[in-house]
Amino acid sequence: MSVLRGLYSLLMWLAQPLLRRKLARRGAAEPVYLQAVQERFGYYDAPSGAGFIWLHAVSLGETRTAAILIKQLRQRLPGMRLLLTNGTATGRAEGAGLLQPGDIQVWQPWDTPGAVQRFLQHFKPRIGVLLETEVWPNLAAACRQAGVPLVLANARLSEKSLRNALRLAWIAKPAYRSLAAVWAQTEIGAQRLRQLGAPVSAVFGNLKFDAAPDAAQIAQGKAWRAACGRPVILLASSREGEEAQFLQILQSIRAEAQAVHTQVATESIANKVQWLIVPRHPQRFEEVAALIERHGLSVSRRSAWASQPQAADVWLGDSLGEMALYYGLADVALLGGSFEPLGGQNLIEAAACGCPVVMGPSTFNFAQAARLAEAAGAARRADSMAVALQTALALTRDAPGRTAMAERGTGFAAAHRGAADKTAAAVVALLGS
Repeated sequence: MSVLRGLYSLLMWLAQPLLRRKLARRGAAEPVYLQAVQERFGYYDAPSGAGFIWLHAVSLGETRTAAILIKQLRQRLPGMRLLLTNGTATGRAEGAGLLQPGDIQVWQPWDTPGAVQRFLQHFKPRIGVLLETEVWPNLAAACRQAGVPLVLANARLSEKSLRNALRLAWIAKPAYRSLAAVWAQTEIGAQRLRQLGAPVSAVFGNLKFDAAPDAAQIAQGKAWRAACGRPVILLASSREGEEAQFLQILQSIRAEAQAVHTQVATESIANKVQWLIVPRHPQRFEEVAALIERHGLSVSRRSAWASQPQAADVWLGDSLGEMALYYGLADVALLGGSFEPLGGQNLIEAAACGCPVVMGPSTFNFAQAARLAEAAGAARRADSMAVALQTALALTRDAPGRTAMAERGTGFAAAHRGAADKTAAAVVALLGS
């Protein structure tokens, strides 16, 4: 071990009590964080074994992406035993549904030499596949030393992340150089990864294009929209700060209408639209419900719906695994994560569901997909939440424009499929080399 990685390892070892406190704090809201805590430090109740195909998907989005790749791998490797690691409660909950008999799911090991060594010795994976961004120095070094090929699949790296990594080049570059292969989403991402010494061997595109939206969910959403009798505008996968912006603008629209005339207020576009908010993180459902009520608006929660949505100023999508339903329910979706400097959320699923998208200025996490969607006419860009809402309202009054955007969205999503097949083939090839 180099002196510099030794220093990093010492810091990670000293940080373990902080990690335990963080897990205890988050576990108060999300009890899954309190499950099997010792797995984080390399101690397992799960049986040991060998020959696992190990996939690491840190959070919910990556785990849904992993599902696409796992399906392809099972087709190419009959009898495959999956070892799935996650870092967040939502990722672990989602990942549990991907397991088959013989598969194992555990927490990602904390990046100390001891925890990583115990993880590798216990499970003896044939290969490790990290999804998108998760490269840890001790994990990468230990896999290389143990002869376990570790690859970064569906890899992406924003300009901001590159700058941060270059500031820590003393630890980042050796970690990236330890990888057996990197398969990037885009050529721009590949160029950035190469600056860190990553062995980029191919650009396969984005695995998310290969996801097939749940047709039954889309159909249910469309049926509910038709029954609603008015257009539905969705704030999709919203992040902290965005709901407040959204709700403040709704308040101002209503206040302006009321200042003119009571009848005008009753007939205003604000009252002719059904508003829908789906927060990105489930731990914020209660917070967002309270926020809606503090703005003087009534709220109806998806978790309380039976056969159909209940009347309210704002519908709150407080469920997991139903984004296809929400996109089917919406006439237009505003892209969460793009109205704060957070890089945006995945717009590919909305496009594949045929839901027109209006995105804000911050889309660096999905830069190429955002550019391609805009160029294809599947999405429009706005420089603020206020402008985005006006754009969405205009689209609710433009049925031909919405239909054209929906068709362009499904065409855009279909045109960029194929990354899953290429990635699975590359994993199999690496196993056979």
